[in-house]
Amino acid sequence: MVQLTKIIRMSEIAKNIKLVEEKILKACSKRSPEFENIKPRLVAVSKIKPASLIIDAYEAGQKYFGENYVNELVDKSNHPDILTRDIRWHFIGHLQRNKVNKVLSVPNLFMIETVDNDKLATAINSSWQKYRKQDDHKINVMVQVNTSNEPEKSGCKIEETSALVKHILENCKNLKFSGLMTIGAYGYDPSNGPNPDFLSLKKCREIVSNELSLDINNIELSMGMSTDYEHAIELGSTNVRVGSAIFGERPPKTL
Repeated sequence: MVQLTKIIRMSEIAKNIKLVEEKILKACSKRSPEFENIKPRLVAVSKIKPASLIIDAYEAGQKYFGENYVNELVDKSNHPDILTRDIRWHFIGHLQRNKVNKVLSVPNLFMIETVDNDKLATAINSSWQKYRKQDDHKINVMVQVNTSNEPEKSGCKIEETSALVKHILENCKNLKFSGLMTIGAYGYDPSNGPNPDFLSLKKCREIVSNELSLDINNIELSMGMSTDYEHAIELGSTNVRVGSAIFGERPPKTL
């Protein structure tokens, strides 16, 4: 009975991943020519989901997984059944400087998407040399931008983006600047037109490219979650963070 339940569960997750991938391809067909040859990376957000479901998704072909909480990422990445698999972890939550070492100790850490100030970038840069496996191995980072200007959200201001990217490029030799990330205002209705937060991040990409003389094609855009990843891809997202559409709804928070 337990084995049958596991098979049914794996089949459901595999079906969800396939559906998300199909929607990604359909959204790609609707975007502008500058993005037509870039297939977005799908990051499966496994927040509060057990290691068993991560393994199910991996067996269905998913390689990239994202976690919001430091301790949860550390625990899952060190799970004995996960250590044997080539999972590439993204940290996508708010990162405090006193927890940088914990995140950097994660096996197969692929990217930190939430660098939002100079001090955090410097702390990651200083600590990474203790964890990298090769001298030339840099850690991928994205700069998080608070495009919605909501005070409760992390992220640098739009007008500070180029300065932060410049700091990373010039002063953080152990970091590889990969692109820009935003969360955006929750619950935006695309029937009202293009999401202004996604348009803002796209504009930030252009500004950073022009001001720092960077190839715009090498600047990723991480935007879009379960409720809006198709819309985000149409507007140019190269990295989407999808949780509930793959793993099912999360239980409500307990007060």
